[in-house]
Amino acid sequence: MIVDSDQEGSRLDACLAGYLDGYSRSYLQKLIRNGQILVNQKEVKPNYKCHSLDQIEATIPDPDPLNIIAEPMNLDILYEDSDLIFVNKPKGMVVHPAAGHSTGTLVNGLMAHCGNDLSGINGVLRPGIVHRIDMDTTGVLVVCKNDFTHTQVAAQLADHSITRKYHAIVHGVIQEEEGTVDFPIGRSKNNRLKMARDMINGKRAVTHYRVLKRFQNYTYIECQLETGRTHQIRVHMTQIHHPLLGDTLYGNIPNKYHLQGQTLHAKVLGLVHPRTGEYLECEAPLPEYFRHLLDILN
Repeated sequence: MIVDSDQEGSRLDACLAGYLDGYSRSYLQKLIRNGQILVNQKEVKPNYKCHSLDQIEATIPDPDPLNIIAEPMNLDILYEDSDLIFVNKPKGMVVHPAAGHSTGTLVNGLMAHCGNDLSGINGVLRPGIVHRIDMDTTGVLVVCKNDFTHTQVAAQLADHSITRKYHAIVHGVIQEEEGTVDFPIGRSKNNRLKMARDMINGKRAVTHYRVLKRFQNYTYIECQLETGRTHQIRVHMTQIHHPLLGDTLYGNIPNKYHLQGQTLHAKVLGLVHPRTGEYLECEAPLPEYFRHLLDILN
Protein backbone atom coordinates (compact mmCIF):
# COMPACT_ATOMS: atom_id res chain seq x y z
CA MET A 1 0.00 0.00 0.00
CA ILE A 2 1.10 3.57 -0.70
CA VAL A 3 0.61 6.33 1.88
CA ASP A 4 -1.71 9.10 0.69
CA SER A 5 -0.81 12.74 1.13
CA ASP A 6 -3.58 13.21 3.73
CA GLN A 7 -1.79 10.66 5.96
CA GLU A 8 1.42 12.72 5.98
CA GLY A 9 2.76 12.92 9.53
CA SER A 10 0.45 10.20 10.94
CA ARG A 11 1.86 7.49 13.18
CA LEU A 12 2.37 4.24 11.31
CA ASP A 13 0.02 2.25 13.55
CA ALA A 14 -2.73 4.85 13.13
CA CYS A 15 -2.17 4.96 9.39
CA LEU A 16 -2.41 1.17 9.14
CA ALA A 17 -5.64 1.13 11.13
CA GLY A 18 -7.17 3.23 8.38
CA TYR A 19 -6.02 0.87 5.64
CA LEU A 20 -6.43 -2.51 7.34
CA ASP A 21 -10.02 -2.91 8.47
CA GLY A 22 -10.71 -5.14 11.45
CA TYR A 23 -7.38 -4.99 13.30
CA SER A 24 -6.82 -3.22 16.62
CA ARG A 25 -4.04 -0.64 17.06
CA SER A 26 -2.36 -2.85 19.69
CA TYR A 27 -2.31 -5.80 17.28
CA LEU A 28 -0.83 -3.67 14.50
CA GLN A 29 1.82 -2.34 16.91
CA LYS A 30 2.77 -5.93 17.71
CA LEU A 31 3.18 -6.71 14.00
CA ILE A 32 5.38 -3.62 13.55
CA ARG A 33 7.59 -4.59 16.51
CA ASN A 34 7.88 -8.13 15.11
CA GLY A 35 9.14 -6.80 11.79
CA GLN A 36 6.03 -7.93 9.90
CA ILE A 37 5.30 -4.39 8.74
CA LEU A 38 7.95 -2.77 6.54
CA VAL A 39 8.14 0.81 5.32
CA ASN A 40 10.16 1.25 2.15
CA GLN A 41 11.50 -2.28 2.80
CA LYS A 42 12.84 -1.33 6.26
CA GLU A 43 11.73 -2.16 9.79
CA VAL A 44 10.49 0.85 11.78
CA LYS A 45 8.90 1.57 15.14
CA PRO A 46 5.12 1.91 15.74
CA ASN A 47 5.49 5.67 16.28
CA TYR A 48 7.18 6.14 12.88
CA LYS A 49 5.71 9.24 11.20
CA CYS A 50 4.49 8.41 7.70
CA HIS A 51 5.44 10.37 4.62
CA SER A 52 3.46 10.76 1.44
CA LEU A 53 4.26 7.95 -1.05
CA ASP A 54 5.81 5.70 1.63
CA GLN A 55 5.45 2.08 0.54
CA ILE A 56 4.10 -0.18 3.29
CA GLU A 57 4.30 -3.97 3.13
CA ALA A 58 2.27 -5.92 5.67
CA THR A 59 2.55 -9.62 6.45
CA ILE A 60 -0.52 -10.68 8.42
CA PRO A 61 0.05 -14.10 10.03
CA ASP A 62 -2.65 -16.73 10.12
CA PRO A 63 -4.49 -16.72 13.45
CA ASP A 64 -3.13 -19.10 16.07
CA PRO A 65 -5.37 -22.01 16.97
CA LEU A 66 -7.34 -21.47 20.15
CA ASN A 67 -5.87 -23.21 23.17
CA ILE A 68 -8.53 -22.40 25.73
CA ILE A 69 -10.42 -24.99 27.71
CA ALA A 70 -14.13 -24.74 27.02
CA GLU A 71 -15.95 -24.91 30.35
CA PRO A 72 -19.74 -25.25 30.45
CA MET A 73 -21.12 -22.57 32.77
CA ASN A 74 -24.51 -21.17 33.70
CA LEU A 75 -23.92 -17.86 31.96
CA ASP A 76 -26.49 -15.16 32.65
CA ILE A 77 -27.27 -14.21 29.04
CA LEU A 78 -29.32 -11.04 28.68
CA TYR A 79 -29.52 -11.04 24.88
CA GLU A 80 -28.09 -13.10 22.03
CA ASP A 81 -28.27 -13.23 18.25
CA SER A 82 -25.95 -14.38 15.47
CA ASP A 83 -23.68 -11.32 15.91
CA LEU A 84 -23.76 -10.30 19.57
CA ILE A 85 -24.17 -11.69 23.04
CA PHE A 86 -24.79 -9.57 26.15
CA VAL A 87 -23.72 -11.28 29.37
CA ASN A 88 -24.31 -10.34 33.01
CA LYS A 89 -20.92 -11.07 34.61
CA PRO A 90 -20.89 -12.13 38.27
CA LYS A 91 -18.54 -10.83 40.95
CA GLY A 92 -15.20 -12.63 41.15
CA MET A 93 -15.14 -13.76 37.51
CA VAL A 94 -12.21 -12.69 35.30
CA VAL A 95 -13.22 -11.78 31.75
CA HIS A 96 -10.41 -13.52 29.84
CA PRO A 97 -7.48 -15.84 30.64
CA ALA A 98 -4.36 -14.17 32.03
CA ALA A 99 -1.54 -14.99 34.43
CA GLY A 100 -3.05 -16.81 37.38
CA HIS A 101 -6.45 -17.15 35.72
CA SER A 102 -6.28 -19.76 32.96
CA THR A 103 -9.66 -21.33 33.73
CA GLY A 104 -12.98 -20.21 35.14
CA THR A 105 -13.02 -17.02 33.09
CA LEU A 106 -15.91 -15.67 31.07
CA VAL A 107 -14.06 -16.63 27.88
CA ASN A 108 -13.86 -20.26 29.04
CA GLY A 109 -17.63 -20.24 29.45
CA LEU A 110 -18.19 -18.48 26.14
CA MET A 111 -16.08 -21.06 24.34
CA ALA A 112 -18.41 -23.79 25.63
CA HIS A 113 -21.52 -21.77 24.77
CA CYS A 114 -20.52 -20.33 21.38
CA GLY A 115 -17.88 -22.76 20.12
CA ASN A 116 -16.00 -21.15 17.25
CA ASP A 117 -18.58 -18.38 16.83
CA LEU A 118 -16.46 -15.65 18.41
CA SER A 119 -14.42 -12.90 16.78
CA GLY A 120 -10.67 -13.36 16.61
CA ILE A 121 -9.46 -9.77 16.37
CA ASN A 122 -8.21 -9.50 19.96
CA GLY A 123 -6.18 -12.70 19.82
CA VAL A 124 -6.49 -16.27 20.97
CA LEU A 125 -6.89 -15.48 24.67
CA ARG A 126 -9.64 -12.90 24.16
CA PRO A 127 -11.97 -14.27 21.47
CA GLY A 128 -15.03 -12.08 21.14
CA ILE A 129 -13.88 -9.66 23.83
CA VAL A 130 -14.12 -6.04 22.70
CA HIS A 131 -14.14 -4.50 26.21
CA ARG A 132 -14.02 -5.79 29.76
CA ILE A 133 -14.94 -5.01 33.35
CA ASP A 134 -12.88 -5.70 36.47
CA MET A 135 -13.00 -9.06 38.22
CA ASP A 136 -14.96 -7.72 41.19
CA THR A 137 -17.23 -5.48 39.10
CA THR A 138 -20.52 -7.10 38.14
CA GLY A 139 -22.83 -6.42 35.26
CA VAL A 140 -23.37 -6.31 31.54
CA LEU A 141 -20.77 -6.49 28.81
CA VAL A 142 -21.08 -7.26 25.11
CA VAL A 143 -19.23 -10.03 23.27
CA CYS A 144 -18.84 -10.16 19.48
CA LYS A 145 -19.34 -13.34 17.48
CA ASN A 146 -17.57 -12.28 14.29
CA ASP A 147 -14.91 -9.86 13.12
CA PHE A 148 -17.36 -7.59 11.28
CA THR A 149 -19.35 -7.01 14.45
CA HIS A 150 -16.18 -6.65 16.54
CA THR A 151 -14.82 -3.93 14.25
CA GLN A 152 -18.09 -2.00 14.29
CA VAL A 153 -18.54 -2.20 18.07
CA ALA A 154 -14.89 -1.24 18.64
CA ALA A 155 -15.45 1.84 16.47
CA GLN A 156 -18.43 2.85 18.63
CA LEU A 157 -16.31 2.39 21.74
CA ALA A 158 -13.58 4.54 20.21
CA ASP A 159 -15.93 7.42 19.40
CA HIS A 160 -17.65 7.13 22.83
CA SER A 161 -21.13 6.57 21.36
CA ILE A 162 -21.92 3.47 23.44
CA THR A 163 -24.18 4.00 26.46
CA ARG A 164 -22.54 2.72 29.65
CA LYS A 165 -24.18 3.35 33.02
CA TYR A 166 -22.81 1.99 36.29
CA HIS A 167 -24.30 1.91 39.78
CA ALA A 168 -21.98 2.34 42.75
CA ILE A 169 -21.95 3.02 46.48
CA VAL A 170 -19.28 5.46 47.59
CA HIS A 171 -17.94 6.65 50.91
CA GLY A 172 -19.20 10.00 52.18
CA VAL A 173 -22.31 12.01 51.40
CA ILE A 174 -22.21 13.78 48.03
CA GLN A 175 -23.92 17.14 48.41
CA GLU A 176 -24.58 18.07 44.77
CA GLU A 177 -27.25 16.20 42.80
CA GLU A 178 -24.95 15.55 39.86
CA GLY A 179 -21.51 16.37 38.56
CA THR A 180 -18.74 15.56 36.10
CA VAL A 181 -15.17 14.44 36.73
CA ASP A 182 -12.86 15.28 33.83
CA PHE A 183 -9.13 14.65 34.06
CA PRO A 184 -6.74 12.31 32.22
CA ILE A 185 -5.77 8.91 33.58
CA GLY A 186 -2.54 6.96 33.09
CA ARG A 187 -0.65 4.12 34.72
CA SER A 188 0.53 4.97 38.24
CA LYS A 189 4.27 5.50 38.50
CA ASN A 190 4.27 4.18 42.08
CA ASN A 191 2.12 1.09 41.67
CA ARG A 192 1.79 -0.62 38.30
CA LEU A 193 -1.46 -2.27 39.41
CA LYS A 194 -3.11 1.13 39.74
CA MET A 195 -4.17 3.94 37.45
CA ALA A 196 -3.76 7.57 38.50
CA ARG A 197 -4.36 11.16 37.52
CA ASP A 198 -1.78 12.01 34.85
CA MET A 199 -1.99 15.48 33.36
CA ILE A 200 1.02 14.95 31.08
CA ASN A 201 0.85 11.45 29.60
CA GLY A 202 -2.64 10.31 30.61
CA LYS A 203 -5.60 9.76 28.30
CA ARG A 204 -8.71 11.92 28.56
CA ALA A 205 -11.26 10.43 30.95
CA VAL A 206 -14.74 11.80 31.67
CA THR A 207 -17.30 10.44 34.15
CA HIS A 208 -20.75 11.93 34.71
CA TYR A 209 -22.42 11.03 37.99
CA ARG A 210 -25.75 11.68 39.70
CA VAL A 211 -27.01 10.87 43.17
CA LEU A 212 -29.63 8.14 43.46
CA LYS A 213 -29.87 8.07 47.26
CA ARG A 214 -27.98 9.41 50.27
CA PHE A 215 -27.33 7.48 53.48
CA GLN A 216 -25.68 8.46 56.73
CA ASN A 217 -22.08 7.88 55.61
CA TYR A 218 -22.49 6.71 52.00
CA THR A 219 -24.04 7.73 48.70
CA TYR A 220 -25.66 5.51 46.07
CA ILE A 221 -24.85 6.94 42.63
CA GLU A 222 -25.14 6.29 38.91
CA CYS A 223 -22.08 6.96 36.76
CA GLN A 224 -22.27 7.35 33.01
CA LEU A 225 -19.02 6.94 31.13
CA GLU A 226 -18.15 9.34 28.36
CA THR A 227 -14.81 7.56 27.96
CA GLY A 228 -13.82 4.08 29.12
CA ARG A 229 -10.37 4.07 30.69
CA THR A 230 -9.12 1.30 32.95
CA HIS A 231 -10.48 1.73 36.51
CA GLN A 232 -11.96 5.07 35.42
CA ILE A 233 -14.84 5.30 37.91
CA ARG A 234 -12.68 4.00 40.76
CA VAL A 235 -9.94 6.57 40.10
CA HIS A 236 -12.30 9.49 39.48
CA MET A 237 -14.42 8.95 42.58
CA THR A 238 -11.32 8.49 44.75
CA GLN A 239 -9.87 11.74 43.44
CA ILE A 240 -12.99 13.68 44.48
CA HIS A 241 -12.76 12.07 47.94
CA HIS A 242 -15.60 9.58 47.50
CA PRO A 243 -13.88 6.21 46.92
CA LEU A 244 -16.05 3.20 46.19
CA LEU A 245 -17.18 1.14 49.15
CA GLY A 246 -15.07 -2.03 49.31
CA ASP A 247 -12.34 -0.78 46.97
CA THR A 248 -9.15 -1.76 48.79
CA LEU A 249 -6.90 -0.83 45.86
CA TYR A 250 -7.91 2.83 45.70
CA GLY A 251 -9.90 3.65 48.80
CA ASN A 252 -8.54 1.14 51.34
CA ILE A 253 -11.02 2.41 53.93
CA PRO A 254 -12.07 -0.26 56.46
CA ASN A 255 -15.74 -1.26 56.20
CA LYS A 256 -17.90 -3.53 58.31
CA TYR A 257 -19.68 -5.25 55.46
CA HIS A 258 -16.99 -7.83 54.55
CA LEU A 259 -17.22 -7.03 50.84
CA GLN A 260 -15.34 -8.72 48.02
CA GLY A 261 -13.91 -5.76 46.16
CA GLN A 262 -15.57 -2.55 45.03
CA THR A 263 -19.34 -2.02 45.06
CA LEU A 264 -19.68 -1.34 41.35
CA HIS A 265 -22.20 -2.73 38.86
CA ALA A 266 -22.38 -2.22 35.08
CA LYS A 267 -26.14 -1.60 34.91
CA VAL A 268 -26.85 -0.50 31.33
CA LEU A 269 -25.09 -1.05 28.00
CA GLY A 270 -26.51 0.30 24.76
CA LEU A 271 -25.18 0.43 21.21
CA VAL A 272 -26.20 0.57 17.57
CA HIS A 273 -26.47 -2.99 16.29
CA PRO A 274 -23.84 -3.32 13.53
CA ARG A 275 -26.08 -5.52 11.37
CA THR A 276 -29.50 -3.88 11.74
CA GLY A 277 -28.50 -0.29 12.47
CA GLU A 278 -31.03 -0.19 15.32
CA TYR A 279 -30.25 0.89 18.87
CA LEU A 280 -30.02 -2.06 21.26
CA GLU A 281 -29.84 -1.68 25.05
CA CYS A 282 -29.54 -4.25 27.82
CA GLU A 283 -29.89 -3.78 31.56
CA ALA A 284 -28.43 -6.08 34.21
CA PRO A 285 -30.31 -6.28 37.52
CA LEU A 286 -28.38 -5.43 40.67
CA PRO A 287 -26.72 -8.51 42.17
CA GLU A 288 -28.05 -9.90 45.44
CA TYR A 289 -25.14 -8.62 47.56
CA PHE A 290 -25.71 -5.08 46.25
CA ARG A 291 -29.45 -5.15 46.96
CA HIS A 292 -28.80 -6.57 50.43
CA LEU A 293 -26.28 -3.80 51.14
CA LEU A 294 -28.78 -1.13 50.09
CA ASP A 295 -31.34 -2.67 52.45
CA ILE A 296 -28.84 -2.51 55.31
CA LEU A 297 -27.96 1.11 54.57
CA ASN A 298 -31.64 2.01 54.41
